[in-house]
Amino acid sequence: MSKPDELLVDIAALVESGHSNQMTLTVVAGGAVITGRLAPEAAWRQRVSEVLADSAQLSEFSAAFTAPAPGEKAPTHLHFHVARILQGTVGIPETGGMYRVAIDDVSAWTMGDFSYSDH
Repeated sequence: MSKPDELLVDIAALVESGHSNQMTLTVVAGGAVITGRLAPEAAWRQRVSEVLADSAQLSEFSAAFTAPAPGEKAPTHLHFHVARILQGTVGIPETGGMYRVAIDDVSAWTMGDFSYSDH
């Protein structure tokens, strides 16, 4: 988007302010469909840092995610957890992952998450 959707920025700001981490959202960014639950950036950074710290090969990158997030500015990114990239009839990864998406890159979005079922 050339100008971020103000409603999407407002939703991200509400999540950042700690009102809820239960907001589910599906976005299209760079042609990819990403669906999942939004998290405040600080919580997202902490979780990514923990995952990296537990990795023998990637633990040195953990500290990069413990840096403080920018203060009181309007959010510029969405931070997804328990999220999937939808590809055909599957979500990758099945168990959900951690994704950071620039709000400027979102070309479409909707409330809720999508899932597939064979039933």
